[in-house]
Amino acid sequence: MILLALIYLLLAFGALAALCTMILRIGAMIGTCPQTSAAARAAAVTIATGFAAIGTGGVILIGALLPLAVSGPVISFLLALGLASLCLGLGFTHAVGTLRAVLATPARDNPRQQPEPA
Repeated sequence: MILLALIYLLLAFGALAALCTMILRIGAMIGTCPQTSAAARAAAVTIATGFAAIGTGGVILIGALLPLAVSGPVISFLLALGLASLCLGLGFTHAVGTLRAVLATPARDNPRQQPEPA
């Protein structure tokens, strides 16, 4: 069971690291645009760190339930790995959507400036 838990942790954290790298690369590719370069890079780093923190917590929580499974070590390993992959994939989709939403909002010159009354 310990070997399966270690394999689970290796695969899940490997997937987490790969997805974080993909978020950073997407931000770097979007950052080549002169209008949104600073916002894209800052948003990508912020979103990737948040994704890494939440993903790490999810992987650990799912891994903590691994020894509690009664159905057998191999079945519980496969279920845990599948659930972790599903959660990380959904989180990645949300992270990329957030990155796109950040870049879709128009930037203001001075965010502290109050709009003029009509």
